[in-house]
Amino acid sequence: MFKDHAKIYVKGGDGGNGVVAFRREKFVPRGGPAGGSGGKGGDVYLVASERHNTLHHFAFKVHFKAERGKHGSGSNKQGARGKTVEVPVPPGTEVYDADTGEFLGELLEPGEKLLAARGGRGGRGNYAFRSSTNQAPRIAEKGEPGEERWLRLELKLIADIGIVGVPNAGKSTLLATATRAKPKIADYPFTTLEPNLGVAVVDYQDVVLADIPGLIEGAHSGVGLGDAFLRHIERTRVLIHLINGLSPDPLGDYEAIRQELELFNPMLADKPQIVGFNKMDVTDVRERWPQVRDELARQGVEAIPVSAATGENLQTLLRKALAILNDLPPLERKKAMPILQPVDEDVFDIKKTPEGWVVSGKRIERAAAMTNWDYYEAAMRFHRIMEAIGVAEALEKAGIQNGDVVIIGDTVLEWQDDYFYD
Repeated sequence: MFKDHAKIYVKGGDGGNGVVAFRREKFVPRGGPAGGSGGKGGDVYLVASERHNTLHHFAFKVHFKAERGKHGSGSNKQGARGKTVEVPVPPGTEVYDADTGEFLGELLEPGEKLLAARGGRGGRGNYAFRSSTNQAPRIAEKGEPGEERWLRLELKLIADIGIVGVPNAGKSTLLATATRAKPKIADYPFTTLEPNLGVAVVDYQDVVLADIPGLIEGAHSGVGLGDAFLRHIERTRVLIHLINGLSPDPLGDYEAIRQELELFNPMLADKPQIVGFNKMDVTDVRERWPQVRDELARQGVEAIPVSAATGENLQTLLRKALAILNDLPPLERKKAMPILQPVDEDVFDIKKTPEGWVVSGKRIERAAAMTNWDYYEAAMRFHRIMEAIGVAEALEKAGIQNGDVVIIGDTVLEWQDDYFYD
């Protein structure tokens, strides 16, 4: 089943926790701090894979979480890094933040990677907090939580040559004749309900062809099948516009398709096009060919008479398309918006809610998540951070009272005499 949309959840691994430990050896009664730091959490990457050509595999799994970092241990041993998770996607996948709609990047070439969720850094052990004034610190940090987000994936097929035309123009037959692809073929409209890909060999060069489902008037606005598949033409380098020779109005069909392409995206109408007049194996079509040829010529369009069923002039059509393809510049990439805008991490916000005082801000939430409340010195350090950023003063000015609940991220605290208690 062809699937060109998916929504997935990705989460980087949490960092491992640092530990409080001291050196304990014979004849060393007062060994110094020896608590190791936690390891960094694993990252989540999207990777373009040649083994995938749709997003169908995300119908079965949508959650992808990297491994958390290992905790530190005594003797100043640092925890191991969490394992990275690589999520395969087909080449041509565009990645968006599902909540904000921001374009994060695209994966065009097999093997390309996109960092989707960064793992959290490991918490520091008490060895990292030693100083000349505090030679036996009893403080350690928890690991930083990994990044998490929902992503929207959109697939736009990457093909050298795209075959467009009205329903039943013979696009699938052309693809089957030119390549080893086996699309569904029948003599009625909308036989092709999903794009098909095939590889043709033209003058010893491999060329990827895409059969795009038939377009009808109004396709750009969702009529018929066209709106769902017009996006797949955007990355196609050259178009073969196949005209149905048995149509009651082949010239009208030609103009209708050109108009649909322009209404969906004006750049599509400007793509190099090769026009093929199909079904020349039928006597009636062969007889009307001169009239159609002359009318297209008056519009400045050179058409090639072909028969997708018998292969007549098919190599001529493909060679002409290939010649244009080889003269085109490399495919341009869509520019991504910056995933993270430069912000002041010390900025915070305070809101009074029925549940308590909610404090939000990047630095303060990260500090709360990484504070190990089992250690008095860690709680004191968090309080110093609150004062340095200005959160404590802001809470006092806002009217916080002893015993009030303060919520910072997932941490719930109690305010008592200018101090927090977990």
